[in-house]
Amino acid sequence: MEIRIKSLYILAPLVISCIVLFGAKSLNAQEVENEREFDYGAKSEKGPRKWGKMKKEWAACNNGTLQSPIDMSNERVKIISKPENRIYKFANATVKNRGHDIQIEWIGGAGSLFINGAEYPLRYAHWHSPSEHTINGRRYDMELHLVHLNTDPNVKNKIAVVGILYKIGTPDQFLSKLMANISSISDNKDGQSALGMVDPNDIEFGSKRFYRYLGSLTVPPCTEGVIWTLNKKVKTVSRDQVRLMREAVHDYAEENARPLQAHNNRDLYLYGPGATN
Repeated sequence: MEIRIKSLYILAPLVISCIVLFGAKSLNAQEVENEREFDYGAKSEKGPRKWGKMKKEWAACNNGTLQSPIDMSNERVKIISKPENRIYKFANATVKNRGHDIQIEWIGGAGSLFINGAEYPLRYAHWHSPSEHTINGRRYDMELHLVHLNTDPNVKNKIAVVGILYKIGTPDQFLSKLMANISSISDNKDGQSALGMVDPNDIEFGSKRFYRYLGSLTVPPCTEGVIWTLNKKVKTVSRDQVRLMREAVHDYAEENARPLQAHNNRDLYLYGPGATN
């Protein structure tokens, strides 16, 4: 898909490099780099119920009041007619095996998400199965997270994540393009494979309606203040694709989804043209 970018958003290569380097450092400071420090076992000593007690830096996992994921309930949603502003473009990318998930990392600028006038450049994407968020109590088969990072020191909330839910059905076309690369790193917990130029628009959101709320990272240190945008349309993925995404990481876990967290009366909004319940 061809994307036209206004000259206002076109940056010189040197500036792009600085943003990417600074952004990578900031984001790594937020997320645990070695995912083997924790797991998703319900009865495990390193499982979700223990995360907040394992390190003082992870205390928010147990004590936080804005934790993610949560249930998207139409009974409490506030409807706002407002279009989403998202501009993505081709960029060089690599797929990595992180030990608990498969992640795509874009290098050199793959476009941005714009929220309240602030720009959040796209950094990477990874998958969870089953889904972490639910809609009206229903948990789906897989969830994709597109992680964006704002490096402006004047912006309070630095991380914005776009989530897309999937149910079993026809294969996801975007994942179909990656299957060979993912298979090639499935035997190596630290493996990675160059993808070349990848267009995030190929993910095809399929809807301009989305939920938004303020939450947290869903992995330690469970940092709060993350702006969550969850696509309202549920897409499809094949059972074989979901199975490969779990088997490829070799963590011997059937799932890598954090349990639902307390809603704590947070504001939940439904955005989009003609948005309805």
